[in-house]
Amino acid sequence: MSAFFSEFLTFYRALANVQASMGVAPAAPTEGDVEMSEEAGTVGILPEKVVAQIDETHQTLSVLRKKRKPPAGYIAPTQVKTFTATHTIPSLHSASPAGITSIAISTSNPSQFLTGGNDKIVQLYDRGTDKVLASLKGHTKKVNHVAFREREGEPTMILSAGADKIARVWSHDATSGEYIPRTTIKTHKSEVTGLAVHPTSTLLALASADKTYSLHDLTTFGQIYRSPESLEIFSSMAIHPDGTLLAMGTPTSTIQIFDIRSGDVAATLVPSDSAPFTVNSLNFSENGYHLLAPASLSTLGIWDLRKQRLGHSIPLGDNFKVNKVAYDFSAQLLGVAGTEGLRVFAHKSWEELVRFEEGGEVSDFAFGSRSKEIWGANGRDVRIWGSPS
Repeated sequence: MSAFFSEFLTFYRALANVQASMGVAPAAPTEGDVEMSEEAGTVGILPEKVVAQIDETHQTLSVLRKKRKPPAGYIAPTQVKTFTATHTIPSLHSASPAGITSIAISTSNPSQFLTGGNDKIVQLYDRGTDKVLASLKGHTKKVNHVAFREREGEPTMILSAGADKIARVWSHDATSGEYIPRTTIKTHKSEVTGLAVHPTSTLLALASADKTYSLHDLTTFGQIYRSPESLEIFSSMAIHPDGTLLAMGTPTSTIQIFDIRSGDVAATLVPSDSAPFTVNSLNFSENGYHLLAPASLSTLGIWDLRKQRLGHSIPLGDNFKVNKVAYDFSAQLLGVAGTEGLRVFAHKSWEELVRFEEGGEVSDFAFGSRSKEIWGANGRDVRIWGSPS
């Protein structure tokens, strides 16, 4: 048995124990080759070559993760306490309907960022020149999620998902310098509520309110898989940093974790002592050991994936409604954006390091390069917080 599968079985057994305690029957793990069903790409399991690619990526990343320490050059939690507003980029997107719904920062060009808006537009902006580089149209309802696909030696892609049931992909054209449409994904029958680029950089995952999720090839732009219909709507999605697990939030407080290779439910996480709420945001820690998610409408929860339990919860106050949760890449910081601004905490000590309330509600946010800045979407503005000059 390979080292990978030994590790997976160990993790699977831990999940099975938790499932048994919750009265959930675990799905059996599989080993060896897998084949597509007759309706390949609609309801079935992944092609063998895709599974092999996911396994290879998992083996590479999991070894690095287990030995991982906070990367050199990342800001220390104590320094975050000094963060203050350093820059505001105003009047992005249209005034009617106003509002930025999502933000993503480029890793290869850290001054560039994407925003999606209620105005149905995806916008690429360069902070260094204070110019809009691209305004990408095609959605017919608000944009829920935006992301970059950046892979060495290949054109940068811009991806989006919307309330109009579709996802779109644009690719950078070196000759014209523009982003040209590559594909429109019309797999889902309801709002697309989750979008993520898989760690392989060749797969795109989507989740939908139609109770299914799907996987798509970013090389051929073909659909690889669409899950059978679940019992619950999917309201959010996150991919484990090793690439083997998908977490799905639901409107009934539960979190479902799927094995991305088999499509089986590996675990169902349910916070206790809470009125039903929608899990509208999820994020795995970069070291892969924790999952960040709302534990109620006004509580931040940190799930310990090794023990499959809610390890810690942070009350945010009755008036704070969660919009977005995220870890930084160093796994030292975690943040939550909501109706009363943005707050950042230290992982493990759970100390609140800083809060930003001056601009009101923050719909989405992202940690900047080496976490030395935090970027937040606030109305039609993007605000940047960092160390004072």
